[in-house]
Amino acid sequence: MENILNNAAVILILLFLIITFLQSGIDKIIDWKGNLGWLQGHFKDTPLKSMVPLLLAIVLLTEVISGILCFVGFYQIITIGESTIALYGAVLSCTALLMLLFGQRIAKDYDGARTIAIYFIPAIFLVYLLQG
Repeated sequence: MENILNNAAVILILLFLIITFLQSGIDKIIDWKGNLGWLQGHFKDTPLKSMVPLLLAIVLLTEVISGILCFVGFYQIITIGESTIALYGAVLSCTALLMLLFGQRIAKDYDGARTIAIYFIPAIFLVYLLQG
């Protein structure tokens, strides 16, 4: 219980990232075809148009690994007070969000980019908390 109380902000942000990335990754796995079709339309007028399937796979792997690392880090913080894996998860989460931001900017989807920036704020704050 002491680990939970001493790390409440870290734990809450980890839960946010776990939900965000595992849900997103699972959605991409379950509806690969739908996601791919939507993204091909989204990027049809960009230099990324021919790379959408590869980029979707890379984002999918990054999201799932981020979610798993955050989950393991969450468990370790609660049980033994160790936060190294949580830091790896937070950094990879930021990397995933930067990839998504890049894609939204290339597609000139500025509303989508703004949404990604909102997700980035707690993720980068978690990196800050875990480094201190």
